[in-house]
Amino acid sequence: MIEAWNLICLILGWILILIGSGFIFIGALGVLRMPDVFTRQHAAGLTDTLGSGFILGGFILQSGFSQTSLKLGLIFLFIYFTSPVAAHALAYAAYSRGQGTPPVEDRLKAKEKAASNTP
Repeated sequence: MIEAWNLICLILGWILILIGSGFIFIGALGVLRMPDVFTRQHAAGLTDTLGSGFILGGFILQSGFSQTSLKLGLIFLFIYFTSPVAAHALAYAAYSRGQGTPPVEDRLKAKEKAASNTP
C-alpha cells in the first residue's frame, strides 16, 4: 500500500512540475510577443507565480512529508507574497517614467495635479 502511495505522489509530482514548466514557458513567450511594457509585465507577473507554485507543489509531493517539504512550502509562501509586489513595483516604475501606452483614465496624474493646486 505504501509503495502505491509513493508511486501516486511521484506521478502527481511530475504532472505538477510539467504544468508549472508549461506556465513559465507560456509566460516567457508572452514576454517576447507582447507589444508594450505593461502587457509584457502582466504576462510575466501572472505566470511566474502560478508556474513556480505548481513546480514547488510537485517538489513537495515528491519529497514526501519531511523538513524539505516544509522548506519548499515556505519558499512558496515567499514567492506568493513577493512576486505580485515586485510586479506592481515594476509596473509603477515604468508608468512613472512614461513607458508604454497611457491608460484611458489617468487617476494618478489627476491626483498629483489636484495636490499641486492646493496651497
